Amino acid sequence: MPSLPPSPANAPDAGAAATLARLWHDADGAPDALDTVDLPGDGPVLPSSFAVATAAQASLAAATLAAAELWHGRHPQRARQRVRVDRRAAALACAGHALIDGVQPPQWDPLSGLYACGADAGAPGHVRVHANFAHHRDGALALLGLPPGPDTPREAVAAALRGWTAPAFEEAAAARGLVVAAARRFDEWDAHPQAAALAAQPVVAFERLGEAPPRRRAPVDAATPPLAGLRVLEMTRILAGPVAGRTLAAHGAEVLLVNGPHLPNIAAIADTSRGKRSAHVDLRTAEGRATLERLLAGADVFLQGYRPGALAARGFDAAGLARRHPGLVCVSLSAYGEDGPWGGRRGFDSLVQTATGFNHAEAEAAGGGAPRAMPVQILDYAAGHLLAFGAAVALARQAQEGGSWLVRVSLAGVGRWLRGLGRVPGGLAAVAPDPAPWMETTASGFGTLTAMRHAGELSLTPPGWTLPSMPPGSHPAEWLGE
Repeated sequence: MPSLPPSPANAPDAGAAATLARLWHDADGAPDALDTVDLPGDGPVLPSSFAVATAAQASLAAATLAAAELWHGRHPQRARQRVRVDRRAAALACAGHALIDGVQPPQWDPLSGLYACGADAGAPGHVRVHANFAHHRDGALALLGLPPGPDTPREAVAAALRGWTAPAFEEAAAARGLVVAAARRFDEWDAHPQAAALAAQPVVAFERLGEAPPRRRAPVDAATPPLAGLRVLEMTRILAGPVAGRTLAAHGAEVLLVNGPHLPNIAAIADTSRGKRSAHVDLRTAEGRATLERLLAGADVFLQGYRPGALAARGFDAAGLARRHPGLVCVSLSAYGEDGPWGGRRGFDSLVQTATGFNHAEAEAAGGGAPRAMPVQILDYAAGHLLAFGAAVALARQAQEGGSWLVRVSLAGVGRWLRGLGRVPGGLAAVAPDPAPWMETTASGFGTLTAMRHAGELSLTPPGWTLPSMPPGSHPAEWLGE
């Protein structure tokens, strides 16, 4: 069943319970499992005209309920666990509250953000530039004829962009593999061929890739977390994918995060690496590819968030993996989906918000002016929860009926789903609550880490992280016990 279509501009917030029920129904979840869920709280939590709190609460509840159902499948003689997701905690968990040694790391490079461009059909356009990685920043600067490096002033970028229209700069940047998005209205995005390519896709897509016997799970005690004994090989980069791996780790999965030793990272990895081990594998080498193949032979889930086609070019496409490792669950994140003219395009939450109309709509709700970002990267966080939800659902299907499985989520698809949840009149006046009551402090390889506790609750197996967050490459590229 396809996901919710975009709602009219004046449609009310669908509410978390109804949204969760739809997600659960679309995934063929047992209807009576919904009776175990408590979703306290209502109304807006963060200042937005969109149903940000509903998206956060419902997506996290879906992941938590799917984990609870995995536990129930291992203990069918016992009553189901209770599931609880507080609305304020869920919304705040999407705000990236994290301190390292008492200091909030910068979230954005000084050159990242929104810029006005030259006139297009009589009206000034805008583009959003993502410069958090140095090579993306320097590529955009080169395209503008500016010197590379962190010392280029923002004013120079703004001046150079006045010589471009927004669509022209977006296309020129995309041709160079850069990450830039032109700001659109909803109606402009809806007329775009990439929106048409997404229209029939559910927000979480499940595909059976081939035949495989059900994998036998070792018996576990009822107090053991739902995903204990399951291995997740994670190859993700920024936010949505890491949030998914962190969520699976909170429910007891052994998560091994793999990065290339040559790839840059951002400070947020300290928050999203909780509960994981972290290793380096270089897929540019035959040895690195052999190492990844060996790790996949021991994995139950392969979670990846690279640009569509990037891993396939290295020989790690989902269909091939299903043939070589029957029973594997492949979970894939993309920016704009894998089909359509933008199927191979890079993108991040902030860019997808801009390209698909959210920034214009948020500005209109605020009374006009330049495009305005939503208060949190809700597409990333909701996508992360939905990826974890899809992984748990596919694991349950594999255990029950066998097969190899592919789960797909895109940021643009999550945006379409968010539009379908309706709007929040007066939501921009909301004042975010203090996150302090929901935060915890732990040691980490980055320093003392203060961050949000896991916001999904289970009555018998409370989620949480037993392993400290560690920098990339801190561990060997092997599974525990090998």
